[in-house]
Order: sequence, then structure tokens, then C-alpha cells
Amino acid sequence: MVSEEQKRVLDPERDAAALKALTHPLRIRLLGMLRQDGPATASELAVRTGESSASTSYHLRVLAKYAFVAEAEHRDGRERRWRAVHSVTSWSNEALAASPASGAWLSVSRRAQIEHLGASLVRHEADVADGRLGREWAGPSGITDLMPRLTPESLAELWEVLDRKLEELTARDAGDPRAARVVLLTAGLPLAPRGPDAEPDTSAPAGTDAEEAS
Repeated sequence: MVSEEQKRVLDPERDAAALKALTHPLRIRLLGMLRQDGPATASELAVRTGESSASTSYHLRVLAKYAFVAEAEHRDGRERRWRAVHSVTSWSNEALAASPASGAWLSVSRRAQIEHLGASLVRHEADVADGRLGREWAGPSGITDLMPRLTPESLAELWEVLDRKLEELTARDAGDPRAARVVLLTAGLPLAPRGPDAEPDTSAPAGTDAEEAS
């Protein structure tokens, strides 16, 4: 699990400028790439994102200004390499929601996470098709879109249980060479009841779980 040293906790008052810097979608994407795949140069990230190296270099410097990234060890003296300073960016949903400016960041970050899920699914399917992932991953891999009825207290407890179990399993698998990077996105988004005259809900889930999806 992520240690406190690997976690960046943002405060809406103290870190308003840093939060604003992260509203740019390319910066969120660059930071995610450095966290997922390790240090890289602006040119390498430009190739992977389809952006110009001038653009990735600029946005990396902005991320560095607010201590999200830092210079990494150089392979040679020709181009600067960058690394993510922290593994996770964290915040209080309540604190962000209480601030109009920070509340906008909360929406941006959640949509970026959904985009990350889509990109990760494409990459996962390619890794399976090309044989980079073994058949042992077919069973446990999957996506859920269940909709249980929970109280606010139960939803908070669910997050706590998930965090504890993930910490336990991550520690257990730390030295296992079979362990692979797993993209684990979880969402708990309560929905208000809809009246009989409401517009059709096109977001209704299929109600599949990991076993059915595998």
C-alpha cells in the first residue's frame, strides 16, 4: 500500500494554485504516465501522447513548479528526465466540495480518472491479445458496475475496508515476481431518486460483476 511519504495530500486553501495547475488534462495525463511507467523525458512523453515535445516540456515544468514531478537521474546529458514525486494525490472530498474553485477540480479529476479507465482497458486488451499477459490473469480481471443501496455510513465503511484489504494484499505480494501493476479504479457515487417525469436515464448500468465480465 502507499506510505504517507508516497502520498501528496492537497488542501483547498493552502494548495489552491497546485489544484488549479492540475486542471489541465494533459498535465493529469503526464503525471499519470510517470507514476505508472516510471521516469521519462519530454520527448518520450510527446511520442506517447501525440503532443509536441515543446508542449510536454512546458507542462512538465508547471508540474515541477508545484512539486508533482522532479528531475530524475539522467541516462545521459542530452535531455532532462522527469519522475513523479508521489505515487498518489489525495484530498478531502468534503473540504474540496466546500470551496467553489476546488469543487471544479474535483469534477475535472474524476473525469480524468474515467478517461484513465478507458485507456487502461485498451492497453489491457492489447497486452492480452499480444501475449504480454498470461492466461492466469483472465479470471481475476474485470470491471464491475453494480448499484447497491447503502447509507452514507456504510459507503464510508466500504472505503475503509477496501483500503485495509488493499494494504494487506499489496504488502503480501511485494516480493512476488508474478505481481503486476493493476489499475484499480473504484467509485461510490450516490444517485438521487428520479421522478416519473424525469428524462430517460442513459447511464443505467448492466449490473455486471467481475465474474460475469471475465
